[in-house]
Amino acid sequence: METKNYNINDLIFAEYNPRKINDKQKQDLTDSIKRFGFVEPVIVNVSEERKNIIISGHQRVKVAKEMGIQFVPCVELDLTRDKEKELNVRMNKAGGEWDWDILNQNFEVPELVEFGFLENEIIGADIIDDIDLPAGDKSPHEQMTFILTAEQKTQLDNAMAKAKEMGEFIDTHNENSNGNAIARVCENFNGRC
Repeated sequence: METKNYNINDLIFAEYNPRKINDKQKQDLTDSIKRFGFVEPVIVNVSEERKNIIISGHQRVKVAKEMGIQFVPCVELDLTRDKEKELNVRMNKAGGEWDWDILNQNFEVPELVEFGFLENEIIGADIIDDIDLPAGDKSPHEQMTFILTAEQKTQLDNAMAKAKEMGEFIDTHNENSNGNAIARVCENFNGRC
């Protein structure tokens, strides 16, 4: 695949681009570009009707502009507007998911935090791995991740500690004490205890 350097000011943002990033994702992207440079090219349309429209790479271009980067590598495609829009959505949708087992086996938590993960993302993903089930058979168990304020976390920790003090959990088929404690808190709130 051949790339060509474009002056960043010649690139035009697609009016329909549905992708956005939050402040944390923007900072992660900025850190990545600072550390490694512009390693993923922008995809740009070169058709007469859509010349220099960004198909993929809007967020990278925004961050690069803010960083004062003047030239970015681009891959050129000659597409109709309909095909351009389709490729934009397909590329945005093809994000995939993390294989938490492989991630946890090959990286340390502080390392992943340095790379941009939030600690609760890693710890939350690790909780389900503590369940002693045959490989590939975590059903009917489900993983949930929460984002809480410090006050909410304290309240949840206190409620879970009290739920755990109540003793053994009966017939849950779940060996994860945190999951059982949260379920007990919910039962109590719902008037079932």
